Amino acid sequence: MLGVQVHDGGELRFETVADPVADPGEVVVELRTAALNRRDLLVAGGTYPFPLPLIPGSDGAGVRRDTGEEVVIYPALDWGRREEAFGPDFQILGGPRNGTFAELVTVPEANVFPKPPRLSWEEAAALPLAGLTAYRALFSRGGLRSGETVLVLGAGSGVSTFAVQLAAQAGARVLVTSSSEEKIERSRALGAERGVNYANEAWVAAVKELGGVDLVIDSIGSTWPQSLDCLRPGGRVVVFGATGGTEAVLAVRPFYFGQWSLLGTMMGSPADFAGLLGALESGTWTPVIDSVSPLAEAARAVETMASGQHFGKLVLSCS
Repeated sequence: MLGVQVHDGGELRFETVADPVADPGEVVVELRTAALNRRDLLVAGGTYPFPLPLIPGSDGAGVRRDTGEEVVIYPALDWGRREEAFGPDFQILGGPRNGTFAELVTVPEANVFPKPPRLSWEEAAALPLAGLTAYRALFSRGGLRSGETVLVLGAGSGVSTFAVQLAAQAGARVLVTSSSEEKIERSRALGAERGVNYANEAWVAAVKELGGVDLVIDSIGSTWPQSLDCLRPGGRVVVFGATGGTEAVLAVRPFYFGQWSLLGTMMGSPADFAGLLGALESGTWTPVIDSVSPLAEAARAVETMASGQHFGKLVLSCS
């Protein structure tokens, strides 16, 4: 088959690789589409020191070779028994196990779900990792309720486009931040009420002027103090990334005076994925696609993701 492999030095090569062979309890999926995530940047860049060469990619949709069923792949492997957090054997497809940037992939049978009928192949591939992350952050961890106000940092990322739509569908008031007026306006079209341009104004003060928030979805990491400062008493910050840095310093007294909660999240359980699919079925929203590229141009798509200029998901056509 043809696939994209990460080699030493982070080089991405489109090349012929051996067809995968399914072990007992696994299935082969003939991929129609795959989608990029920031995790693929980290895999290619060596942040995760997986053995190389490796086929990256966590998101994919295609056809089960054994049954002909159209499926979407749930990318969390061996989540474990507890909903609160994944277990010791947890992995994510696309490192260290070969992923979806290829014509074929093998996954456990439990990791294939029927493709949502109203989604295109491109939309189906865009759904799993980012949609799952957003769903768990908002609901399983963040406990978002109708009528609350949620702030989503970094408008335009794959996760943020899902978070805005899911929160709006749940009856929440949604605010976003971005340095791009265009991304703010596009987020408003997805259901956000307002946006704050952090390049032009003090965004914490601006959010407070809008009344503060009950929940912040933070993928930046270094912004923990500012995210907490946006909260109303008793509010929550849910964190799933560190795009702005891996360390933050918090003032202790304001934290406990505010009765705030700081919660971590990552990916999601099979129950979370079922919840995401249920939210999709009961709504009218669809994954936001920035662009679709041939599998052979995966390296260029990764560069686009690194630039941060995209809005929504970057998708690869695998067949």
